Amino acid sequence: MVREIVVYPDKRLKLISKEIKSFNGALHDLLDDMYDTMCACNGVGLAAIQIGVDLRALVINVPLEAEEGEQDQPKENTLEMINPVIVEQDGSEKFQEGCLSVPGIYEDIERAKHVKVEYFDREGNKQIIEDDNFLAVAIQHEIDHLDGKVFIEKLSYVKRKRFEKEWKRRLKEE
Repeated sequence: MVREIVVYPDKRLKLISKEIKSFNGALHDLLDDMYDTMCACNGVGLAAIQIGVDLRALVINVPLEAEEGEQDQPKENTLEMINPVIVEQDGSEKFQEGCLSVPGIYEDIERAKHVKVEYFDREGNKQIIEDDNFLAVAIQHEIDHLDGKVFIEKLSYVKRKRFEKEWKRRLKEE
């Protein structure tokens, strides 16, 4: 089921998400809804808080090169991370990021180039993943959401002020 995306500056985006303790049908339904919502909005990742649920769950599905008419984000390629924790990170690189909660805004954000993350899958099995490509960026972006942060908070003071002005103008026009 596709759910409504929480859009900045909604205060729920500031919430620090709670640890998940039950790996049950309700969690599975939430993860399925998150996947459906992410795909419907042409996203690459989604944290539960972005649909108004303050639990430490996120989904990421980096699109594949697809033949015409084929789905380029097959569900089986979805990375579902419950209670993720970055245990190692190093290096640094800038990458242009966007966010379903801040639609239409893209900015260069500096993040760790390499991350190693421990998390649980939907069945409660502990997993470890390492990456130093786009997936590393996406994981850091979504974990920030779980910690009540939005990517625009990483902008310089000047860029942040410019963003705020532009965003207020957009909201007035809607």
